[in-house]
Parts: sequence; C-alpha cells; structure tokens
Amino acid sequence: MKFLVFILIMLSFVACKESEFKTGRYFAGGVYAPAEKLNLGKSVYTEYCMACHGVEGDGNGVAAKGLIPPPRNFKKGIYKFGKVIAGELPHDMHMVHIIQNGLNGSAMFPWDISDDQADAVWQYIKTFSPETWDGKDKALGEELFAKNDPFGLARKSYAIEKGKEVYHVTAQCQSCHRAYVPKQELSDITYKLEGERIASDEFDEDLYKVKLQDSDHDYRTLPPDFTWHWVRSASTVQDIYVRLLSGVNGSGMPSWKDTITDEEIWAVSYYVKSLMELKDSQEREVFMKKIETKNKVFEANGYRD
Repeated sequence: MKFLVFILIMLSFVACKESEFKTGRYFAGGVYAPAEKLNLGKSVYTEYCMACHGVEGDGNGVAAKGLIPPPRNFKKGIYKFGKVIAGELPHDMHMVHIIQNGLNGSAMFPWDISDDQADAVWQYIKTFSPETWDGKDKALGEELFAKNDPFGLARKSYAIEKGKEVYHVTAQCQSCHRAYVPKQELSDITYKLEGERIASDEFDEDLYKVKLQDSDHDYRTLPPDFTWHWVRSASTVQDIYVRLLSGVNGSGMPSWKDTITDEEIWAVSYYVKSLMELKDSQEREVFMKKIETKNKVFEANGYRD
C-alpha cells in the first residue's frame, strides 16, 4: 500500500512538472504560444534535446562534453543560422526547419518529429531567453531568400571563375577561411582587379590555413575549409547565397549584404559550392597537390610575367 501511495505521489509530481506553464506567452513578432503548446514543447525538449542542451537550456547537458561544436546555449538568445541579418531575431519557420533537418556535420541530427512538436519545442526554447523573446511588440528580422540568380546553369562556369576572384580579392575570404589558389594566381587576380601585385614577401604565412575566430558563444569558432569540413547550414548554391547574405550570428562571419554586390554574392556562392563538391574525393587531393606544386615553382623562380 505504501509503495502504491509513493507511485501515485511521484506520478502527481511528474504531472505537475509537465504542466509547468499555466498561461500562454507572447513572443517577438506577435507570436502567441498557449500554455498547452509550451508544455508540449517542454515534453519534447526533455525527450530529444535536454541530453545535449541541458535542463536549463545552457548547452551543458550530460551528453555535451566533447561535442564539436558545443550545443547551443539557448539562454544567450543568439542563433547562428536564422535566415535574417546576423543579430536580428529569426522567424519560427526557419528554426523549426533546423530542428527537423539538423545541421550538417554536427551532433544536431535531423529529428523525426511532427510539425506541431517541432514548433512547440521551438516556442519552449524561447522561454530560456525571456529578455530576447518576451513581448509581442519586438520585431523579427527581414526574411532573406535566394532569388534573381544572375547566372544559372548556363553561366555556371563563368560564375565560378568570377566567384574565385571575389572570394580571394574583393571579399578577402581567406583572411578567415583559407585560400584555394596558388600564390602566382592570387597575385594575377589582384593585379587584374586592383592594378598591383602582392609583393613576394607579403603573402600571409597562414594563407592556406583556416583561422580560429572569437565569438559570442563562449568558445572560439573555426571557419570551414570548404573542401574538407561540412558547411553546417548550406548544401546548395541557394543555401550558400542566403548564408552569405545573413552571416552567422555571434561568430566572425558577417553579413555580406550591402558590402559586396548581389551578383558578387551569387558568384561566391557558386565558387564555394564548387569547392564543397571536392569533399571526400580524389579530385581534392589532386587539387591541393597542384596548389602545392605551383607554389614551389613560384618560390623557386619568383613572379611569372
């Protein structure tokens, strides 16, 4: 009898915990989450998310140790991959998409849960950062979409070549990522676009290395080598374009919107996609060996006219 009473008490305790929310909440963008949805979200979070992201949503779950990258700390209210300008608040549909589809090359797997469950857990995640989300008058960021591709398949090769130039000279992407052309070619591109060459002693010694970046996530971030690492939130040219437009919130990756032209952003997207296609292939080894060989010739003989 005592054992039965104990079980009933425990069940009552669990039921109370599962019904933590008695009233709904208004969030940024005028989104209203009723108590039933928040309680469902907590239940889904407990089953699927808590092991990595922690009871308090701080990224310190029992399974978090050793994960690279670490699980997101939801208490900060900073989300890397919203389809808005970095620093602005993301829209529900895009975060629900991440919950259901995961992030490439990370411990954030796709989760086979319903749309209602995914939306509920996202609404619950907002409660970890009330200073960010509470209040229906707070604005969400402008949604960013891939549209008006100036190249398409017919001009793909041209886009890749143009993207190579923008990547290495106009946008200087190798200052965080790495270069993918030999020194002679980099100097030739610089001369073509800017009318002057790079002095032989002015090449960055880390030109072919990715560089750790400071971030707002309590750890340093490593930009991807596009031929080697997974790109977390992008698989297609269109995905890459949106990511370049928006940036990666809280990291060293800025939004390129209004910094370079829209055509240049598209061109870099095509170029980065061409690099991503080398991953896990024999072509990558050939590609890297060619850069190494040409650099040895350059260092032995200097500039070629």
